[in-house]
Amino acid sequence: MLRVELRGSLLRLEGRLTGVDAEHIRALMTRGYAGPRMVIDVTEVTFVDSVGEAVLSLLGRLGAEFVAETAYTSDVCERLQLPVARNGNSQKHESDVTRRGTGANDA
Repeated sequence: MLRVELRGSLLRLEGRLTGVDAEHIRALMTRGYAGPRMVIDVTEVTFVDSVGEAVLSLLGRLGAEFVAETAYTSDVCERLQLPVARNGNSQKHESDVTRRGTGANDA
């Protein structure tokens, strides 16, 4: 099962990106989206089959950037050579880690 949320230029996917659901995402984004920049949050995606991979690759070629904050989704993005957004939630987490590592006891 796949949950899809589209807010402006952000498409958030949760669950399994497979088969017919992946084809629906392809149709939604290639026919219905006319925004300047697509950001696709795949952080909550738990599985991607070959159809899902083809759709993600197509969206990457169309200029989408991806947010992938789990090991699985990061691996999928790396394997498919998808551009990962640098100014999404992932940057927030990186800055939190950096702040935690700059305490007085770290010297």
